[in-house]
Amino acid sequence: MSAVVAAARALVGVRFRLHGRVPERGLDCVGLAALVLGRAAPLGYGLRSGDEGLAAEWLRAAGLRRVEAARDGDLALVRPGPLQLHLMIVVPGGHVHAHAGVGRVVEMPGESPWPVLGYWRPE
Repeated sequence: MSAVVAAARALVGVRFRLHGRVPERGLDCVGLAALVLGRAAPLGYGLRSGDEGLAAEWLRAAGLRRVEAARDGDLALVRPGPLQLHLMIVVPGGHVHAHAGVGRVVEMPGESPWPVLGYWRPE
């Protein structure tokens, strides 16, 4: 199992907090991704920021590159709604992500229920 997958799974159960960066206080999807990938998180985004181009710029600036096919430990950029983007960590059999509706970091089995805009991997 990759270190990224292990780190993501270790955070399952941490509470959701918008702009959260510290597990003890809560994480959002960006904080979760930054923490498990060992990258700096961008600033100045909201819960409803649906600009895919801007998200791609942030991901590239964090040292990630877009890849065609996902493997465990990659980051999935998905669109749960028309004005919303979300990040999930690909793990064997599913994804780990900070779920605002549930209020926790969760491991979700299976394929993404939302359209996948791309997969990103550390360079």
